[in-house]
Amino acid sequence: MNSRRISLWKKSSRILVTCPKGIAPYLKNEIESLDFPVDYEREAAILTEGTLEDSLRLNLHLRTGHRVLYLLAEGAVNDPNELYRWIAGLSWESILHEDGYLCVTSTVDHPSIRDTRFANQKCKDAIVDRLQRICGRRPDSGPARDRAVVHLFWKGTRAQLYLDTSGEPLSRRGYRKIPVQAPMQETLAAAIVLATGWNGKGPFVNPMCGSGTIAIEAALIALNRAPGLLRSNFGFRHIKGFPAGLWKELRRKAQEKAVRRFPGQIIATDMDRRAIAAAEQNAVNAGVQNWIRLAVCDYTETDIPPEVGIVIMNPPYGERLGNVQKLEKTYAGMGNFLKNACPGYRGFIFTGNIELARKVGLKTRRRLVFFNSGIECRLLEYELYEGSYRDRMPPKEEELRHPEGN
Repeated sequence: MNSRRISLWKKSSRILVTCPKGIAPYLKNEIESLDFPVDYEREAAILTEGTLEDSLRLNLHLRTGHRVLYLLAEGAVNDPNELYRWIAGLSWESILHEDGYLCVTSTVDHPSIRDTRFANQKCKDAIVDRLQRICGRRPDSGPARDRAVVHLFWKGTRAQLYLDTSGEPLSRRGYRKIPVQAPMQETLAAAIVLATGWNGKGPFVNPMCGSGTIAIEAALIALNRAPGLLRSNFGFRHIKGFPAGLWKELRRKAQEKAVRRFPGQIIATDMDRRAIAAAEQNAVNAGVQNWIRLAVCDYTETDIPPEVGIVIMNPPYGERLGNVQKLEKTYAGMGNFLKNACPGYRGFIFTGNIELARKVGLKTRRRLVFFNSGIECRLLEYELYEGSYRDRMPPKEEELRHPEGN
C-alpha cells in the first residue's frame, strides 16, 4: 500500500491550472518563473506537467491561478454506464481515505447528460462503491470543497479525471473575512498589480480602494510572500500519503524568501468608513498592516507622494452600483485628478464600463482586458506627463487581448 501511495505522489502527469479569463498570460509567467514547462496556454487555463508533489509548490506560490488540477486518468467513455465502470476500475483505495469526505465536480459536454449533477452522481457512486467493496467503508460526500475533490471532464468520448489539489479556489487566500459590496477576487487583484509593473519601489497609490484587496496583493508581491502561506487547508492534504514533511519544508523555504521591508510605500483610501474598516482588518489578517497606509477620504484628497510611482483607481461600473449620470461626473473628475495631482505617475483605472471610461478625457497608453465575475473589464493605463502633453508625441494606443482573440 505504501509503495502505491508513493508512486502516485512521485508520478509525473499533466497539470491543468485554471484562472479567470484574461489572466492566463500572467499565470503563464508565474508558472515559468517556478521552472515548470508550459505546454499550452488557453483563455482561462495553462497546461503544465509535474508530479503530484509538484502540485504543492504550485498551490503555495501561484498568485493568479484558481485551481491546480492533477490528471489522474483518462479514457474513452461512451455513456454513463461506461463512465461508472471506468471510474470504478481505478484504485481509489490508494488515493482517497475511506473514512474521509469527497466532493465531485464536473465539466460535461455529452448528449447523454442533460444535468451535470447526474454525471457527478455517477462518478461519486463509482468511487464510493469501490471503497465500500474493498475497504468496507465509504467516505461521506457533498458539495463542500474543503477536503478531497475529484473533477470529471467529459466531452464526446473523451473522459479525464483530475484531483483538484487546491480544493477551495486559490483566490480564497483567507484574509478577507468582512464582506463588502462588489468585492474583487484576490487572483484578479494580483494580476492587475502585476500588470502595472509594481515591484515594491516608489509609491503605489490606490484611491477608491474598497476593502483593500488591490493594496493587500500589492504588499504581498512587494514582500515576496507566497500567497499560499496564508492558507492552512488545501485539497492535497486529504489525499492518501500526503507528504507533510515536504509541505513543511516548502513553507519554510517560502518564508525564507520573503523580505521584511521594501523601499516603496502603499497608500489606500476610500470615502466609505466601512470599506476602510474592512480593509484594515483584511490587512491585519494578511499580515501586511504595517506596509499599507489607509485613510478615509475622497479620492481627490488622497496624499500623492512627490516620488514617481503608480496610481490605480477601481471606480464603480454603473451596473449594480450608483447611477450612470452621477458616475459620468466621477469619471471626468478622476481624469482631472490624475492629470493635475499625479504628474509623472503611471495612472491606471480598472473599470467594467468602457462608455464611462471615455469620460476620463485622457489618452490611454494601454488597454488590458480582464474579466471580473463575468463582466468584461479594462485596465486602462495613462502616462501622466509632467509639463505640457503637447510637447510629447503620444504613444500609440493598443488593445491587448488573449492571443486567441478572446
